[in-house]
Parts: sequence; structure tokens; C-alpha cells
Amino acid sequence: MNDMNPWGQRRDFLKAMAAVTGSLPLWVQAQSSWPSKPVNMVVPFPAGGGTDAFARPMSAAFAKLTGKQLIIDNRGGAGGTLGAGIAAKATPDGYNYFMGAVHHTIAPSMYPKLDYDLERDLIPLIQVASVPQVLVVNPKKVQASDFKGFLEFVKKNPARLNYGSAGGGTSHHLAGELFKLQTKTFITHIPYRGAGPALQDLIAGNVDMMFDGLGSSAAHIKGGRIKALMVSGAKRNAAFPDVPCSAELGLPDYTVSTWYGVWAPKGTPADAQARAIEEIRRACQTDEAKAVWANQGAEFPNLTTTQFDGFIKKELTKWSQVVKASGAKLD
Repeated sequence: MNDMNPWGQRRDFLKAMAAVTGSLPLWVQAQSSWPSKPVNMVVPFPAGGGTDAFARPMSAAFAKLTGKQLIIDNRGGAGGTLGAGIAAKATPDGYNYFMGAVHHTIAPSMYPKLDYDLERDLIPLIQVASVPQVLVVNPKKVQASDFKGFLEFVKKNPARLNYGSAGGGTSHHLAGELFKLQTKTFITHIPYRGAGPALQDLIAGNVDMMFDGLGSSAAHIKGGRIKALMVSGAKRNAAFPDVPCSAELGLPDYTVSTWYGVWAPKGTPADAQARAIEEIRRACQTDEAKAVWANQGAEFPNLTTTQFDGFIKKELTKWSQVVKASGAKLD
């Protein structure tokens, strides 16, 4: 009789579906309603750094849009590679993600024994921000009024100044080494466990200067705690129009920038990846996020996943060449 009874047919269909889905992992069954619970995002630097400066407003927008938390899990150390290793080994259930940066395309050329492979163990999803590098100094330690005066002092006093970085092999470190190479100067490198701790010491006067991503320095520049002498690249940054760019200061090839993106551990279900990309893109394009990005001199690149993947491959090649040319080493 069930063949003629629509309610019986529906019951039989639901039983059949239950038998099929019951054999699948729970996370595969749950993706259609993603996110159905809080989502974890490993940020491989301490709070207060550039990655954190974009991750937290993105998290706030994500929660507002989806009704679920995007939990920021700060795991600093080893130039961002410690957190990357943790993220690469996370359960690929659609609820574990990683917010990495340019540093992770430099790391393979600097760290000989990483416990993860960026291209093999992590899936690139979306690039969320791009900012130029900025040369900032403690105005009490470095009293030059402009870049020209600063450069004259550095050339006359080799090894007199030092610069802090987010760690060996980060863009802060490579930006410093490139600057030394192109200006024929010497400044001592002091690595930290993230840009946040380095900035704290710069503000306190324990280090003299930094080559920082504008995202983490912007508020401190505007607050007068540190002074910006130069932004990298061929044009001035709209958020800091009074700060000259490297091209106009005689360094046309000094084009270091910092960017941030989101990856998923290998094995993450494709539909969970798609939903994560969709919701992160929406979060980064809210009015609140746009205001934060603009205030920090950042852009949202709005690349497709394929474009982001291609960009990462180019960055890996580029930084490998930079490391060789500069002779940069871990301190």
C-alpha cells in the first residue's frame, strides 16, 4: 500500500536518506547549515599585531552576519610558523581555519625544517587585506625630522640603531634586510614573537625603529607614539598622505607589502570552504570593516580563490629570490 500512499513514500525516503547519511562523518552531514556552531581561527601571532588588527574586526562582522562566533586563537612564535603548524594539523571539519600572511610565503626559504607544507597541508581560501610596509621610529630615540635626515644619520653611524620585527623570516625582517641592501647601511635586527610585542617595545623605547605593516602601526602613528618616515611602494597611502613613499625618496625598488589571507586544513569539505569564503567576504565588505581597513591604510583585494592561489605561488617564488639576494638569515 505504501507505493500508493504519498506519506508512506516520504517515510520510506527519509529512512533511506538516514541510512545513507548515517554512514557519513557528522561534519559532512552538517555543512548545509554552516555555521551551526562557533568557528575557530588560528592567528599565528600575539594580539596587537597586524594579523590580529584585521582578524578581530572581521570576527566581529562575521558574528553579526551569521549569529555564530569566529573565535580568534592567538598562537604566536617562530615567525608565525608555530601557529601555521597547529592549524595544518587541525581537524578538517569545516570549523577550523587559519589566518596567515605574507610571512608564510617567506618561511619556506628561511626555516629549513617546518612541520607543515603551506601548499600541501593548507588550502588557500581568500585574501582579506593588503597594506604597504612603513618605516616607523621612536621619536625620542631617533630624532631625525624626515627620511633624509634619518638616512644621513644611519650612514654615518653603522650599527648604532636597531630594528624590531615580528620574528625571523617575517616581512618585517625581510623589509629591514632589503632596506639595508638597497641603502648600503647596517641596522641590527632584533626579532620578537610578533609585531604586537615589537611595537610595545618600540613605543617604550627599547628598540629604535621597525619596518612594520601599516595595519598594526596606523593607530600608534596617529596617536603620536611613533613616527612614520616612509611607506613602501610607488605612491603615498591615502590614510597617511603626508608620509612620502619610497619611490619619491630614491628607492623605486623598495616595494615590500604585507597581506593577510585565510586558509583551511587539507580535507576540509568543499561546501564548508565555499560557505566560509562567502561569509568572510561578506564580513570584510561590511561598512564597519571597510572603515577599519581604510583607517589602517589597507585594501580588500577581492580576489577569487583561484587568483589567491596563483598569487601565493608567485609570492613563494619572489621571496625565495629576495632571501637569496639579501642573504637574510635567522638571528
